Amino acid sequence: MPGLLQTPSYALALHQAQDVRAEAGVIEDKVDARIKRQAILERSPALHLWVVLDDAVLRRPVGGNDVMAEQIEHLRTMAQRPNVDVQVLQFAAGAHAAGSGGHFVILGRDDEGDPLNSMNVVYLELHKRGLYLDAPSEVQSYKLMFDYLRSQAADTSVSLDLLAAARQELPR
Repeated sequence: MPGLLQTPSYALALHQAQDVRAEAGVIEDKVDARIKRQAILERSPALHLWVVLDDAVLRRPVGGNDVMAEQIEHLRTMAQRPNVDVQVLQFAAGAHAAGSGGHFVILGRDDEGDPLNSMNVVYLELHKRGLYLDAPSEVQSYKLMFDYLRSQAADTSVSLDLLAAARQELPR
């Protein structure tokens, strides 16, 4: 689940699972920082966030069923905003372009009128730190991978239906 779309309770459960030895205050600080970063989606002009979400993220009950229900509802709400696109990559898609490549984010902008003004960086979130890739060949490779993922995933309207179905599958 991308950090920009996480609820506080989901982020808390995730951080607690990732670092069981961390002190509560450290985890709370990480959660607060993650939630504060979400303000970028409120800016004017708004940041456009496009997410391809693996079906497994919707099926693994991080924090339990109540936390997942809240998280999926939040995701559905965010996916209906004009600056947020969410596509679900269903299990039925089989092997996909990201393979075992894991979570990545492409940051930046493309300026078709002035390619020299285009600027992109790939961010890979690792366990203890992040890694930024800015070599043009690496960035282009991830952009191509993202294009393939988008083509393999359900479109945004079908994905909204898939989110609703995932929510309904959770025990009440």
